[in-house]
Amino acid sequence: MSNNGYLEWAIRNTKTSWWHDSADPAELQLGLERGAVGVTTNPFLSNYSLDHNRDFWAEQIKEVLSQNLDKVEKAEALMKIPVTYCAKQVLPEFEKSEGTRGYVCAQVNPAKHGDRDIMLPMARRFSAWAPNIAVKLPATAAGLDVLEDCVAEGITVACTVSFTVPQALAIGARHQAGIKRAEEKGIKPGRCYAVIMIGRLDDYLRDVVHDNQADIGESDIQMAGVACTKRAYRTYVEKGYTAELLVAALRGSHHMTELTGADLIMSIHPKSIGPLVTDEFPKEERIEADVPASVVERLSTLPEFVRAYEPDGMSPNEFIGYGATQRTMTQFLEIGWNLLQNFK
Repeated sequence: MSNNGYLEWAIRNTKTSWWHDSADPAELQLGLERGAVGVTTNPFLSNYSLDHNRDFWAEQIKEVLSQNLDKVEKAEALMKIPVTYCAKQVLPEFEKSEGTRGYVCAQVNPAKHGDRDIMLPMARRFSAWAPNIAVKLPATAAGLDVLEDCVAEGITVACTVSFTVPQALAIGARHQAGIKRAEEKGIKPGRCYAVIMIGRLDDYLRDVVHDNQADIGESDIQMAGVACTKRAYRTYVEKGYTAELLVAALRGSHHMTELTGADLIMSIHPKSIGPLVTDEFPKEERIEADVPASVVERLSTLPEFVRAYEPDGMSPNEFIGYGATQRTMTQFLEIGWNLLQNFK
């Protein structure tokens, strides 16, 4: 691994690690050289990689398109191409770590995030693609039910479309319930990665602030996701949850620098990594540094921030209706899954 400045310092000297957030082959190679120990994919990233690397995937794409598949089968078969490629690239890390690192995410159909009967069989199919697949499920009431079932069956999962403290805590609790069920049956339980889409929460709250003409500045908005992630992380430690927080959708280097030192995973897209491979940031652990109380107080004038920040801010049945959830599911569907279904 070459000199990667702040990022290399963080992964060598703290408990923080990182996953590469792209299914592009060349980008993945560079990410692995920089010390990534896992890969995040989703329908958008899978479609993007296939579309922008058609020569690289030509034979596999031709084989899928030559089959008489319905649209859902076609999307799954196409997504499998980059996902299994990524899985093969990090398999050495998976084997070296005895299954504690080296996973690749494969996300279920975002059009079915409320359908348990669709998501569970899909999770079983995706898990069979490679030994190091983490099936991505949504942090909805239905997704949490499937998460527990998967963990009880020994299937590793990542719970996504998650932005808030109550979602993160629900994921951690359901993982523990799945572990108990697996152990009662003598099964090795699946691992769990609890996603917090830190920047997407900021994006959503920024729109809420502007729409409501709230007296909250941009510097406060940029700390909303940080505040929620720090609170979720500290609660995980207090409760002894064994799910690992996976922080995704970074919108600035502060989303990493404010969390460095935590025993969690940063999912970093190539577009976000540039400043982190320089030496422009102080090399210090900041996970224990509190977000100023005055910032939290101003943010707490927004009911949508309170729902995200307070552990009891939402019940699982409310997760699917949260604004950031609806926005993200729509994006995953329209610029990801639907494009895979109509890929030519």
